[in-house]
Amino acid sequence: MSTPEAPASVGVLGGGRMGAGIAHAFLLAGSRVTVVERDEDAAEAASTRIRTSLEQSISRGTTEQSFEDLAGRYASATNVSAFAGCGLVVEAVPEVVELKLEALTSVESVLDAGAALATNTSSISIGELAAALERPARFLGMHFFNPVPASTLVELVQGPASDPALLAEARDWVRAIGKTPITVADAPGFASSRLGVALGLEAIRMLEDGVASAEDIDAAMTLGYKHPVGPLRLTDLVGLDVRLGIAEYLASSLGDRFEPPALLRRMVAEGAVGRKAGRGFYDWTES
Repeated sequence: MSTPEAPASVGVLGGGRMGAGIAHAFLLAGSRVTVVERDEDAAEAASTRIRTSLEQSISRGTTEQSFEDLAGRYASATNVSAFAGCGLVVEAVPEVVELKLEALTSVESVLDAGAALATNTSSISIGELAAALERPARFLGMHFFNPVPASTLVELVQGPASDPALLAEARDWVRAIGKTPITVADAPGFASSRLGVALGLEAIRMLEDGVASAEDIDAAMTLGYKHPVGPLRLTDLVGLDVRLGIAEYLASSLGDRFEPPALLRRMVAEGAVGRKAGRGFYDWTES
């Protein structure tokens, strides 16, 4: 059996925590990677994230490549025209349907007909996004997990028009970056978000009802069920605002069982959205 290979040239739209992690994974797999951001400041911030993560991989011994070799295959830009010639582009902008539609159609316009376009959405319908594209057969979901360098899973989502051959290619790309692919149908929340959000929302309701402290609720899952991180701490890492958006989308699609708890809405309104804000269910000011 031949060893799977990552695409020679990969683009990532959005250089936040997720986008930077995706870029990092493909750089370690040997791809040339271009990250496009909205402006020069955001592009420089993305470059800093990626350089830092590459240095950490080298210091931990997870790659034998030199920083110079890795960084030499990385570039940043502020216009999607920089994606011309990429074999794969992964969109990693915020979970807002209108924003993703605009981003995806813009990227598709500069890609070759045979290039693959993927979205990192954790919940939005692939079919809904594909409806705006000229080549929906070359479009699929590639849902990476946070933090990307440490995670071992990528959820591949097959839209109604996704070419099965593209899914086969994508499975090889995921294996090439050292992760395990699972393939799911285009259902609301797919598999991972639907299950993860359901657990997270129930944990928030338990905290809201005074069943136990955040620490004890999380310990119940990490010690009792061997989860690597508890649902409330994970919500802090993902971002309460992100979880709220996904829950609202799932509630509109699947019903009241995904209705966000009042506590979640209140914390988001107060800006307590998790680690990125320094506070959520836990205090992150010194982390």
